[in-house]
Amino acid sequence: MTCFATASAVFRFRQPYTILQRTKLVLVRPFSSHDEELKQARERLWPLGAGNIDLSMNSETGIATLVLRQPDKKNALSGRMMVQLADAVTELENWREGRGLVLRSEGDFFCSGGDLTTVESINNPSDGRLMCTLMQDTTTRLHRLPLVSVSIVHGRAIGGGAELVTATDFRLFTLRGNIQFVQGAMGVATGWGGGTRLVRLLGPQKAMDLLLTARRCDAEEAFECGLSNFMLKTNNLYEETLSWMQNRIKFQSEIIAAIKNIVHGATGIYIDSLILACC
Repeated sequence: MTCFATASAVFRFRQPYTILQRTKLVLVRPFSSHDEELKQARERLWPLGAGNIDLSMNSETGIATLVLRQPDKKNALSGRMMVQLADAVTELENWREGRGLVLRSEGDFFCSGGDLTTVESINNPSDGRLMCTLMQDTTTRLHRLPLVSVSIVHGRAIGGGAELVTATDFRLFTLRGNIQFVQGAMGVATGWGGGTRLVRLLGPQKAMDLLLTARRCDAEEAFECGLSNFMLKTNNLYEETLSWMQNRIKFQSEIIAAIKNIVHGATGIYIDSLILACC
């Protein structure tokens, strides 16, 4: 059992997932076998592949930026990048001044999923499970961050890249942006938690249609079905995104965190049940 505490209320959660500490905000989870699996995953994946995940945090604006950098491989996530992403999320969990997060990538692609060099190196059930364990943990913690998170989908988001897009609170597309869950066509199911998040975003029928057909969902369709929250129109995508975010990060960080907990608790994103007891 986990206890989430604010100055005025206590929330008790089932299936705790992360340790989050901010001013007047604490979420604590006991050590379990899951931690050992995560440790093994990090040790196995860190030596694999190239590329980088860059994190910058601006304490004046309260906005952090995560950038995927492996444009020569369509920003596919190597094992090294997966571990870097996990570390970046941990750092963001403990950033007290934070209010917002922008997830973007370098080059023409948003993200093409897992780096084939890494995938080929872990082509066995044991290592595959470790990779999925780390990425499920990372994307779930990313989604639960006490920050307003936004993805800039300026190009293709394929497979694991599509799953990563579902881990942010909002998604801003350009006309060239599109998303495609190709996992079924590759003989696998979504392994990074994106299938479940897609159902919560779009409802069961629309999510099942995208997962079963493995077809490309373009920016127009994404906006119509609610997967995209805004269409970016200028050449300066980052500045336009920051402008869009301003009205959504105007409250103090503690208030933003509390609002996210209310929304996630009510929609079942955190837990099966939520008990609120006034102190």
